[in-house]
Parts: sequence; structure tokens; C-alpha cells
Amino acid sequence: MPRGDKSSYTGKQKRQAEHIEEGYRQRGVSEKEAESRAWATVNKMTGGGKKSGAGRGKAVDTSPARKGGKIGGAASASRTAAQRSASARKGAQTRARNAAKRKFAS
Repeated sequence: MPRGDKSSYTGKQKRQAEHIEEGYRQRGVSEKEAESRAWATVNKMTGGGKKSGAGRGKAVDTSPARKGGKIGGAASASRTAAQRSASARKGAQTRARNAAKRKFAS
């Protein structure tokens, strides 16, 4: 099974990933990054794809799905618009710089 193959995931896990990805896209995250984050969240919650066999089930921990919104809301609420904007500019510069490094390295 190649990396990234989603055949071992249940329908419910696939739907969860879709909804999580949708939320990231609405917040302006790129399509590729949103998909990556969504599957990482599903993996964290459910322990990855489901395997067959008795006694292999695990309880689902939904805390990773709640975590992101809580952190972002509390952090940005205590900052001014100018501070948030400056932080966004700085992050964009860092991402651009890192992308250039990755492009140059390969």
C-alpha cells in the first residue's frame, strides 16, 4: 500500500477529514496544507486507519479537533489588529523564505 493511500480508513473517518479540511479552507489555509492537517487530526483522534480483527478497536479522542479553535481564539482576542497584522506579515515572510530554501535545496 503506497504512502497516502486512504483505503484502510472508514467512511466516517473520510467524512471527518473532509469537514476538518473544509474548516481550514474557510480560514484561508491552502488546499494541500488543509488536507494534510485534516488527515493529521483524524489520525491523532482515531489512531489512523482501521484494521480488521477482534479487539483492535480504540476509543476516539476528540480533543485534537477542539484544540485548534480554542488556542487561536484566545490568542488573537487579546491582541490588537496591528499586532495580528504584523504577525501575519512576519509569518508570510518566513514561509516564503523557507519555500525558497526548499526549492533551492532540491
